[in-house]
Amino acid sequence: MAHTFRGCSLAFMFIITWLLIKAKIDACKRGDVTVKPSHVILLGSTVNITCSLKPRQGCFHYSRRNKLILYKFDRRINFHHGHSLNSQVTGLPLGTTLFVCKLACINSDEIQICGAEIFVGVAPEQPQNLSCIQKGEQGTVACTWERGRDTHLYTEYTPQLSGPKNLTWQKQCKDIYCDYLDFGINLTPESPESNFTAKVTAVNSLGSSSSLPSTFTFLDIVRPLPPWDIRIKFQKASVSRCTLYWRDEGLVLLNRLRYRPSNSRLWNMVNVTKAKGRHGLLDLKPFTEYEFQISSKLHLYKGSWSDWSESLRAQTPEEEPTGMLDVWYMKRHIDYSRQQISLFWKNLSVSEARGKILHYQVTLQELTGGKAMTQNITGHTSWTTVIPRTGNWAVAVSAANSKGSSLPTRINIMNLCEAGLLAPRQVSANSEGMDNILVTWQPPRKDPSAVQEYVVEWRELHPGGDTQVPLNWLRSRPYNVSALISENIKSYICYEIRVYALSGDQGGCSSILGNSKHKAPLSGPHINAITEEKGSILISWNSIPVQEQMGCLLHYRIYWKERDSNSQPQLCEIPYRVSQNSHPINSLQPRVTYVLWMTALTAAGESSHGNEREFCLQGKANWMAFVAPSICIAIIMVGIFSTHYFQQKRRHSCPWTGS
Repeated sequence: MAHTFRGCSLAFMFIITWLLIKAKIDACKRGDVTVKPSHVILLGSTVNITCSLKPRQGCFHYSRRNKLILYKFDRRINFHHGHSLNSQVTGLPLGTTLFVCKLACINSDEIQICGAEIFVGVAPEQPQNLSCIQKGEQGTVACTWERGRDTHLYTEYTPQLSGPKNLTWQKQCKDIYCDYLDFGINLTPESPESNFTAKVTAVNSLGSSSSLPSTFTFLDIVRPLPPWDIRIKFQKASVSRCTLYWRDEGLVLLNRLRYRPSNSRLWNMVNVTKAKGRHGLLDLKPFTEYEFQISSKLHLYKGSWSDWSESLRAQTPEEEPTGMLDVWYMKRHIDYSRQQISLFWKNLSVSEARGKILHYQVTLQELTGGKAMTQNITGHTSWTTVIPRTGNWAVAVSAANSKGSSLPTRINIMNLCEAGLLAPRQVSANSEGMDNILVTWQPPRKDPSAVQEYVVEWRELHPGGDTQVPLNWLRSRPYNVSALISENIKSYICYEIRVYALSGDQGGCSSILGNSKHKAPLSGPHINAITEEKGSILISWNSIPVQEQMGCLLHYRIYWKERDSNSQPQLCEIPYRVSQNSHPINSLQPRVTYVLWMTALTAAGESSHGNEREFCLQGKANWMAFVAPSICIAIIMVGIFSTHYFQQKRRHSCPWTGS
């Protein structure tokens, strides 16, 4: 910014000077302003300024009435009565200062006589760090240098280049601030070891200075053009047989290559000599997009590298997958003879897949007979089938891309929770920051050394045990007794977490509910029915929608009180996992109308209450309650009763309302 400002100031100075010269005949018709020793002075110098009137240009031809005033810009610095004024000025700043002489006559405005500009600067410093370069074998020589401090004066720079056979090239730089010049000549490789000498001379009104000479050869200053036409070929579509091709200028001897995966910031570097526009690469990874760039140099020790070429981006071919799938499963009994097996597996990592996975092959086998019962091809990461509950079953799952398949993962289907002595103990689940749950446990009572691995499994808790809910799991070494689960964990969602201890063909498990973040539920359960059974009532309700539970529910509360009573309600608290859809209440008095409602609790607090229902316990008769907002619940008699009995019931405290 300072450089731009100085350039603008100097340009402005020249414009002002030109305008003053152009207008000198008009501006100085009454007198002159002279400056000694010069209009251009060295910083710190003293200057004498004289303002004199021309004959018959004063005030009424009386010299004593002439008052000459000298202004520095718009500030008055001196005055004198007479035909002339002399003033000695010191301490002028770098740059341009404008002085104006004016005549003041009695009872009239000041009249401008003439003006002068004084330019204060310094002699140029010796130019430093002179260097020259020719871009490409067919390019032209251009030199750059550092000017040093600003002279604040017009300074002319003249670079000069001398070569063999007394050849000399010289060119003046006309820019205000000049530190670069292209000679427009081309050095040829006819004598690559011939010496050339460059220097630059700076001249202004206060002095001159020349740089130290810079001597170089053709090989020193010619920088090759960047390589072009870069391409890559994979023989027989194999990543292990890869060749990079490019084009270079004819004198190039040395190349350097750099390449990296497109998602990486680190480059792999290779230097090659006499490559002649080709080089084989052996360490590329399959099915990976790479970025390639190449630079060139004319000599092993002399000269400079070219700029890097434009990037080539290319994806390497696929290879057969490596690694094995991580497979897990669930069992669910359908009836006495059948069971449903649901298999799940995780995607291979990019480095293991080594290509686009096209499908998965699942093989289900009954081990006793040794015959493959089921083979299936699927594009999904899960598969469900129904098999007999008898026999010993095993599955194998492998992943396939265009080049082949991974090694199959084989697992035996067993009852994962059958061995009670293998069940992990004291399982707990605690929030560990945002969207993380720390699961801890103690080894099973059975010899802990028998445990080969732990598997921690979790999925969102849905009423009714929805088998379509995605399943997540991780494996833990047998000496670990904790695991941090974070995959697919969301705030205010309750998860059913199971910890399995596996030992050979046996397994034991323990489960717990957990959430990463919780607060009080947004609503209470909705009572959908109240029925009377042998002197007590059975309350049934709809589960709170999952998105309104706001974490793991711990308890339900059923509240009731007599209608129109101001007393505190009674309540019954039910552990969440004990009863999920209904619960009996046997402490209601017959023939009294009650109002009932429910709430739900998490560890953070209690929800607002759900809908209210009214009910009147009839005693021995079998009655049902239906919703009737703001009125007593209609009691409908089920069965055949005598007219006399019906008339007696109307006198009781539960009024009858028609439908």
